Amino acid sequence: MGADFQKMRSDMVEQQIQRRGVRDPATLQAMRDVPRHLFVPEIMRPYSYEDGPLSIGHGQTISQPYIVALMTEAAKLKPGDIVLEIGTGSGYAAAVLAKIVKEVYTVERLAPLAARAEKEFKEQGYPNIHVKVGDGTLGWKEHGPYDAIIVTAGAPVIPESFIDQLKLNGRVIIPVGDELGQQLLRLTKTLGSTYQREMLEYVRFVPLIGEQGWQP
Repeated sequence: MGADFQKMRSDMVEQQIQRRGVRDPATLQAMRDVPRHLFVPEIMRPYSYEDGPLSIGHGQTISQPYIVALMTEAAKLKPGDIVLEIGTGSGYAAAVLAKIVKEVYTVERLAPLAARAEKEFKEQGYPNIHVKVGDGTLGWKEHGPYDAIIVTAGAPVIPESFIDQLKLNGRVIIPVGDELGQQLLRLTKTLGSTYQREMLEYVRFVPLIGEQGWQP
């Protein structure tokens, strides 16, 4: 069964990710290496490498593989980077990031999801992923400033905390919009609280809930 998952993963990268234009070698290798099927409920594992999101309980989803790859590539990551992820969810995207960068700090507001993800990180050997339960819209200031911040939930506006916790020339990848859909943006910090803004893709994520996001 393991060999089958490995082939499914290879096919996923070739057919769903490379064909749509993702070219970054580190991103593609991380997507080949990380066993997505271990980050979903056991009943969902046969569908792990299909081209779409999957439910992970608590009203949350594991993102479509292409979107994980797109956001990872868009963050322009380097091996020595320190990255903040907002919305741990299943833990899959954090594991992909951890294959590329030095340290990943990830914040999840739902304790059961955070605990499940942390268990997977320990079992699979990701010592460079650090999990916190809390309000993701406030970031994780203690470990900043960050080279990149990747937000896996849709925000109504761009939280000021993310720009504040970013290094000069650092990038925020964030979906901004409403419950019907969002624009996936890349914000590059230029000076103080200013940033350059680029639109990457139209997406649909679960809402970013918290003090600087949607209200519960």
